[in-house]
Amino acid sequence: MRIPLPRRIALLAPSSLVFGTGRARAQPRSVVERTARVVVGYPPGGPTDTVARLVAERLRGTYAPTVVVENRPGAAGRLGVEAVKAAAPDGTTLLFTPATVMTIFPHVYPRTTRYDALADFAPVSPVCASPYAFAVRSDHPARDLAAFAAWAKAQRDPAPFGSPAAGAGPHFVGVKLARALGIELTHVPYRGTAPLLQDLLAGQVPAMALQVGDVAELHRAGQARILGVTAEARLPALPDVPSFAELGHPDMTGEEWFGVLLPARAPAPVVEGLHMAIAAATATPELREALGRQQFRVFTRAPAEFAAQIRAEREAWAPVVQASGFNAEE
Repeated sequence: MRIPLPRRIALLAPSSLVFGTGRARAQPRSVVERTARVVVGYPPGGPTDTVARLVAERLRGTYAPTVVVENRPGAAGRLGVEAVKAAAPDGTTLLFTPATVMTIFPHVYPRTTRYDALADFAPVSPVCASPYAFAVRSDHPARDLAAFAAWAKAQRDPAPFGSPAAGAGPHFVGVKLARALGIELTHVPYRGTAPLLQDLLAGQVPAMALQVGDVAELHRAGQARILGVTAEARLPALPDVPSFAELGHPDMTGEEWFGVLLPARAPAPVVEGLHMAIAAATATPELREALGRQQFRVFTRAPAEFAAQIRAEREAWAPVVQASGFNAEE
C-alpha cells in the first residue's frame, strides 16, 4: 500500500563524498531535511560500495536533500554495522549491507558479533540480489556438475575450491554443494574476488564459489565454466548455465541480497518514507540497467517482509555453519 510521504523532520549529520547539494527548502519532497549518510562496511570500489553509491545518488531529493556514502571498513564489514547501531535513530544514518553480515556472521563470529539484525536495527528494504555460482576453469575435465562430482570422487584427497572470503556466503555454498553431491571439498579462502579469479585462471585452484556477476564475463569469454547457479531458474543473461534446482538440488537455491537498514527506534514515518524512496529509486531504468549489467536482480520488500526474510535466512544458515565445523574465532 502506498501512502503520502511523511512530514519532513529536521535533522543534522556530517557530510562527505557528496551526491548533490542544495537546501532542504529546495527539496520539498525529502523525508529528512539534512544530509543523510549511507554507511558501507567495506572499502570504496567493491560491489557493496558500488551499489550503495548508485542507490545514494537516487535518494537525493526524495529521502534527503544531500546523501553521502561513508566507508567504514573493518572486521569483514562488521565495523560499519556497529557504527550504525550506535548512531542516533533520527534517519540521517543508513546502513547498506550484504546479507552475509546480518544472516551468517552471527553464527561465524558468535562471541564477537556485537549486534542483532532485528533488535538493533529497523530493516527498511532490500535493493537487489545476486545468486551464487560454482565454476571451474574452461579446461577442467568436468563439463557439467555430474562430471565434477565424479572427478572429485576420483581424487586421492578432497578437491580444493576457493571463495572470496572465509565465513561468507560463497564459502558455505561450496560446503552445501559438497554435501548435496556426496563429495569432499576443501575450502581455500582468499582475500577478495580478484586474487581468487587470478588463481583459477592460473590453474592454482580447480574450482570456486562466488557471486555470479563476478564470473559471468569469464564464462562468456570461455575462460571459465559455470557449472550451476543458486537461482531458482536459469538466468536470462546466462541461458546455457543450469540452476542447481534444475539439476535436482532445490536446497541449493538462494541469493546474496544487498539492503538498507536504519538504527532501531527510527520513527515509523522515516522508515516508511525511506522505503518509498528506495522503491522509487529502484524503479528508475538507469539504476535497473546499471545493476542488471552486474547480474543483480532488482527488487524491494516492505519493512516487515524484509525483517521476516532476515529472520528466516539467519535461522536457515545456522545448521549449515554448524555442520561445516568452521569457527572463525578459534
